[in-house]
Formats: sequence, C-alpha cells, structure tokens
Amino acid sequence: MWTQNYSIERMLIPANPDLYLLFPHRPALLPSLDAQTVRHGFPYQPSSMAHDPVQKILAIGTQSGALRLFGRPGVECYCQHESGAAVISLQFLINEGALVSALADDSVHLWNLRQRRPAILHSLKFNRERITFVHLPFQSKWLYIGTEKGNIHIVNVESFTLSGYVIMWNKAIELSSKAHPGPVVHISDNPMDEGKLIIGYEAGIVVLWDLKSKKADYRYTYDEAIHSVAWHHEGKQFICSHSDGTLTIWNIKGQGKPFQTITPHGKQPKDGKKPEPCKPILKVEYKTTRLGDPFMILSGGLSYDTVGRRPCLTVMHGKSTAVLEMDYPIVDFLTLCETPYSNDFQEPYAVVVLLEKDLVVIDLAQNGYPIFENPYPLTIHESPVTCCEYFADCPVDLIPALYSVGSRQKRQGYSKKEWPISGGNWGLGTQSYPEIIITGHADGTVKFWDASAIMLQVLYKLKTAKVFEKSRNNKEDKQNTEIVDEDPFAIQIMAWCPESRMLCVAGVSANLIIYRFSRQEITTEVLLEVRLQYEVNDMESPPEGGGGGDRDLPTPGTASPSPQTTGPPTHPSTSSNSSDGVRDNVPCLKVRSTPLKQSSGYQVELVVQLVWVSGEPPQQITSLALNSSYGLIVFGNSNGLAVVDYLQKTVLLNLGTVELYGSNDPYQRQARSPRKTRQPAGEPSVGAAHNNGRNGCVFSPCVRVLYLSVLSSTVLLSVCPPRGANPLDHRDNSFSRSRSSSVTSIDKEAREAITSFHFCETFARKGDSAITPCLYVGTSLGTVLAVALNLPPAGEQRLLQPVIVLPSGTLARLKGSILRMAFLDNTGTFLPPAFETWYEPNAAGADSEERDKARKRRPVSVSPSTSQELQESQYAVVCSEKQAKVIALPSQNCIFKHSITETSFVLRADVVQMNIGNCVACFCANGHIMTLR
Repeated sequence: MWTQNYSIERMLIPANPDLYLLFPHRPALLPSLDAQTVRHGFPYQPSSMAHDPVQKILAIGTQSGALRLFGRPGVECYCQHESGAAVISLQFLINEGALVSALADDSVHLWNLRQRRPAILHSLKFNRERITFVHLPFQSKWLYIGTEKGNIHIVNVESFTLSGYVIMWNKAIELSSKAHPGPVVHISDNPMDEGKLIIGYEAGIVVLWDLKSKKADYRYTYDEAIHSVAWHHEGKQFICSHSDGTLTIWNIKGQGKPFQTITPHGKQPKDGKKPEPCKPILKVEYKTTRLGDPFMILSGGLSYDTVGRRPCLTVMHGKSTAVLEMDYPIVDFLTLCETPYSNDFQEPYAVVVLLEKDLVVIDLAQNGYPIFENPYPLTIHESPVTCCEYFADCPVDLIPALYSVGSRQKRQGYSKKEWPISGGNWGLGTQSYPEIIITGHADGTVKFWDASAIMLQVLYKLKTAKVFEKSRNNKEDKQNTEIVDEDPFAIQIMAWCPESRMLCVAGVSANLIIYRFSRQEITTEVLLEVRLQYEVNDMESPPEGGGGGDRDLPTPGTASPSPQTTGPPTHPSTSSNSSDGVRDNVPCLKVRSTPLKQSSGYQVELVVQLVWVSGEPPQQITSLALNSSYGLIVFGNSNGLAVVDYLQKTVLLNLGTVELYGSNDPYQRQARSPRKTRQPAGEPSVGAAHNNGRNGCVFSPCVRVLYLSVLSSTVLLSVCPPRGANPLDHRDNSFSRSRSSSVTSIDKEAREAITSFHFCETFARKGDSAITPCLYVGTSLGTVLAVALNLPPAGEQRLLQPVIVLPSGTLARLKGSILRMAFLDNTGTFLPPAFETWYEPNAAGADSEERDKARKRRPVSVSPSTSQELQESQYAVVCSEKQAKVIALPSQNCIFKHSITETSFVLRADVVQMNIGNCVACFCANGHIMTLR
C-alpha cells in the first residue's frame, strides 16, 4: 500500500464561499495522480471587475490574485496570478480575446483568452511607483496607467512595453501650484476626440490633457476630493463624484465653476444654503438614451443619518430616483450598454453589481428595476453551508428528474429577460458519468447540484423548515429550543440513496425527516404523532457474590410491534411538564398541525424527534445512515443509537452505546450516580439506572413499549433516549472531538458516541458460513460493532412482520473515532450496500406488482465458501481518525494496518474507485488529502 498527499488551499467551510473538489481519478497521468481542482461558488474576496460588451464575458479579480471568467450559464474559467497579489483593475481588449490585469504589487499582465487554458503573454513591473488606475480605450493600442505619485505612463499593448510618453503631475496642474494633487483616480479619453484625456486627481483637480501638444487644455478645481469621473457621450460635459456626497457636472470649456451641483441624498435647506454633507459617492456612471432621459447610476452618497442602512445603488432617471438596497457592501458596478462605442447613445439595459459575497444584475428596462435570476452557482453560501455530500455514478435518469421538478420551483420577482452575460462556448466535459453534490444549509434548506460539468448547476431546492411551525418567540418555545443558540432548522447530517431517491436529513434540534421522491403533487393531512410511551421496570443489582449472570438486552423485534396490529389507547399530550417545571417528553421543534401541501419532488414520509427526558435535553445526532432495500434508518448520538423502520413506522432498536457490547464491554467504566429523575404527574414510574456490579458499567433498565398508535399516513416518531445511557452531570449538547488532556479516560469511555454506520450484506459473526443483512456501527472510542438484521420476505410480508435486530459482537478496534467502513469481495471489488430502485409512490396501483418488484433486495454477487479453511470471502476496510485497517471475513483477522497520521487527524474519509483501483481517500485537519491503496 502506498500513500499520496495533495496540498489544497481551502475546503468547504461556511467562512469561505468557494467549494473545492479534487478529481484525482480524471487525469490520464495516473498513477502520478496529477489532481485537477475545480472551484465552485462565489469568488473569495472580490476586488475588481470588467466586461466585454461584444463577446459578453465578465471577469472578476480577487484579493488573492485569482481571476474568474464567466460567460453563458455553464461557461466558466479560473486563472491565478503566481504572485497572489490583489487584482486592483481589469481591462478587456474588447472583442480581441485578451485581458489586462493590474495587481497591488504594481505589476501589469496581458492575458490571452483565445486558447483553451488562458495564459499570460506579457508582464510589466513598476518598481518606483504604485499603480492606482488603468484605462484602455476601445480599439486602441495604448494603455494608460496612473500612479500614486500623480504621473501617467503609456504602454504599447501590442509589444507590452513603455512608450516613453509620461504625463508628469507637475506639468498637468497649474505651474504656480506647489501642492501635490494626490494619486490619479481616473483616466478616460474624450468620446469625440481620443487625443484628449480627462485626468482626475484625488485632491479635487481635473485636467483635460492634449496628447499631441503635450499640455493641459483646461483645468477644473473643486474643494472636495474626487472618487470617479464619467463622460457624456457627446464629449462636451463630464460628471464627477465627490467625498461629500455631491455630483458636479462640468462643461469642458467652462473652467470656473461646475455647470450643476447635485446632492442626490442630501436634504435641501429652504434658505438656499449648501445641503448637509453625505457619505462619499464612490463611483458614478452617466449613460444616455436616444429616446428618453439619461441614466445616472451611483454607489454610496447616502445621508449620514441613515445609520444601519444597508449598502445602496442609486439609479437616477429623469425625475425619478430609485435606491436599491444590497445585502452586502458594493465592490464595483458596471453598466451594460447596447453599443461598445462611447461616442454614441449608450442605451443602457442592465447594471452588474459586484458585492462582497454576491453578484447582482439589475434590469434597467423594466419598471421597478427587477434583478435577473443568477444562473451561476454563486449562491452556495446564500445560507451558510453546514454539511455537504458528493455522489458519483448516479443513475442516468436522476439528474433529469431533479431538474424537472426543480424547474417548476418558480421564483417570483425576477426579470423576464434572458441572462445578459451570454458569451463563450461550452467545452467537452472530462467525464461521462452523472455527479451530484448535495448541500445542507443553516436555514434548513437542502440544495441538489449537478456537478457533472466543470460548473455547478442548481437542480432542486428543498425547504425542510416547512415541516415545523414557526417559533412564536415566547418563553416556552425558547426553552424548548435552547439546545441551539440560533438556526434551529440547520441541517447537520444527510443520508441519500440515489437509486431509490430516498432522502433523510438530521437537524441540529435532534430531529430527522425522511423524504420520498414523487413527481405528483399531494396534500398531506395533519402531521400527528406516533408517541412511544415506555413502561420501565427497575432491575436490581445482583447480591454481592451471587448469581449475577449476563444481563439481558431488550429483545429486538418484540419491542416494535407492527402498527397495523396495535390498538391505540387514549393519546397523551404532546408535551409534559411536572409541577416543578421539569420538561419531559417534549421535542425541540413542533411539527405543523395544519395540512401541508407538498409539491412534486421530495415529500415528507416520516418525522423522528428526540425528546427531553426528565429535564435533560436530547443530544444532537452525530451519525446517520439509510438503506432503501431494508427500509431502515439508523441514527446515533453520544447516548447510543436507534434503528427506525420507516416502512412500518416503528422503532426497532433503542440502545445505549454500552448496551451494544453486552457482557463483553472492553472498557472498565466506573459507575457514576445518575441524576435523580423527577417524574411528571400522570406518567409511568421510572426508576434510576443501576450498576450490575460487573465491569463497573451503568446500563439502562429493561424497556418495553406500552403502546403504539398510528394516527396518520405521515407520522412523527418521538424517540426517548435510553435512560441512564449517559449518566454524567453535564449537559454537553453534541459529541466533541476535542483531544484535550483535561478529559479523563473515564469521561471518554462513559461518553462513547456513535460516529458512523454502514449497511451491508456480510458475515455478522466470526466464523459464519453465510452472509446476512447487517449494520456495522463505529464509535468514538474506535470500536466497530456488528448488528444482525433479520428481515421478512419482500412484498406484503415486509409490511406486516417485524424486523429482528440483534447486536452480535465486536469486529475491530482502532485508534481514534471510526469515520468510514466499506466492504470488498475476495477480488478486491467494492461491494455497495443493497438498494431498491425508485418507483412512483403516488401512482395508481403503486401497491401492486410494480412496488413489489421495486422492493426486492438487490442480490449481492458474493459466493462465500462453506469451509472456513478456504480463502476469505470478504474484506472490511475501516478508517478512523488515526488508522486504517483491512479485516478478512468471516475469520475477522486483521491482514493490514496503517497509521495515517501522528501529527494531525482525519476529518473525513471514503473508499473511492480510481483507474488504479480502490483507494481510501482521507481529508486531514492539516489541509492535506491522502490516498491509501
């Protein structure tokens, strides 16, 4: 086995709106593994922008020296400057397939965009002056570069060399003036005469320079600093924006005072005095139309008394002034016009606004200035991403199905026109298999993305918060949701079966929602509860020195009768509080009690919630798995695990982690006195957990279901965690990965959390001669345990007969928490879990032959030998935070062990198929991706 390392810049984290995917299986250079990186999401820390109005391409530069080029939906390119310096200015050579970039390290680069992979053709470095502004006129070979010293250098674009023509600041301003005018903040040529330049200096001086005579024709002075300048297309007037929130309009032949002064957001005093100063207008653009009033578009300039107001873009058209609020600060904006020629009526039709964390395009041709719906995958972090899953080799009909239902999710209020940035051509993809990325977000949304091409495309968006009632902000609601400070609907873990299209999401409020995919719209009746009430019998400790024997586990299967065979008694209250205010049997979120209209797409099948028990909040879910062939969902936390049959709507197993070991617990857990339970009035008497006197372990009392009632086709299961499974006097709400030495070994052992699951058809016990459906469980102490599953035959019997679930022993122990498990056959071929194929659940006759066929379990192509002396039939691959092991089955012998890292730890791992074979891919906390083969 060999190890390969990859160094990456960032991975998917909420603080960074880029999503990075490594595809080491795509390049043809393997086994050298020259990985390709694809970046998805909004450009991180954007700093500049440019637009080619002919080829309709947009370029965005960032503070880390990156370039992102965007064309029509699906056309995107990423480039990077080697220096990593911030991109301060971008200029297209319009309709020539080239781009000029100026960086904060005072270098200028010419990019060739005509080749498959854009590259730098020429570079120029300034050593004594800092670059502040760059201008490239349309169809010109001269590039004008303004500097911090106030000088302007002219570069020949074709040779990319300095021409030797320099406009010195002391010649541009009045010769009698000794004060420095400040840095150059603007350069542009007169639309009617390219031999005349307007030069704007920060101190408030504007110069009209004649390139031929090499002298200033006119000078214009204002007592406020200048931020930007814009021409009228006739070349007779220009407009300046200033630091006091004013706009000044100047005639080029009138040097004394501005022709007009405007304060767009200033209050006009009645006595004719100067308006109160406003915030600086950082940029202004002046665009004319042939048949109507001109547009003046500006950023900034708001009154100082607008405290807390969001950043705004102001559009002034005739007598109307529209103030458009933005969600994030404005970095830059550009007006898109029908013509690239500056000496003609521009006819503006849209404004591209680059924000710190978004890209907005405003339609100027429609009333109300609606925005265009952005087709780029820039909204990955529209709500912070809290979890992410990647699926390759999905069924070929899955992406069209998701796109079909997603296209019906019409978003209101957007422009009806097509996206205006429509340049470029689609290239051929490097892969031919469908790929899907699913992201879970802090607001409870789940997004499905098509990742088959270089650019992501949103397929479908699911809002899980619709299942729950909105908080009323009263004291009781706040107490119920106090296990999370904010974002109570945030998605924590997701499990998805692409073949059956079953989806299960776990939220931070200790809830699970199971969804089925349907192309038909339905209305679900009131979501009522299936409430599990427990009758608990105290188990006495065995007398000292006398017949302890092995303690009995709850009998699996018998604790979960079929919902069709159970009679419902009087339904209890959905919440229970004792007289002294202790919350018990209360979920953190309340399911909607009104009919829920469910559109085509993912529709709620089942809701599972962990509830408060005797004043203790539920622990957050740390692991989750789904198997559509078995019809089972399993989830775990720091207390233990629960197995749910979503076909029969029953809980099959609800055990503490300690109870999974039975009498073979390897850890000497010391007994602790559990917190005394206070019983709410009218509830069954519950005794405290007892120590059985062996191994010092604390275990739950024997539990049996008192009754189970089914009140609706869509149900809510409220699961009480095993009492006594976590008898610690603290209220940590989630399993911690801390490696602090202050945590004692006793605490670690007592808080053994469930960290991973894997459904498979394999050998449940050592020495078994036949494979059976199994569930493998990984814990935070590095233990892998097996749970045998006895399933009824497919079809009608599966809905009537109970599923038997039985813990069957320990498979392996590793250092660190178990992260991933997978199984290979004796040839090393990956064995995927069994699954069922998708069927339409709401179609007429769905209960007939079509559904029965779909529910037949997928056969596993393994023929184990009946003789244990022959070669092993399967291999289990287990990866933890520190180690990876390969275990032969059914002998359970460890045939390989590898220490992945000593200085760091693995955050995520998976078994992936490359063209060199199966590999274990690990993403470590130090930012490295490692592959083990």
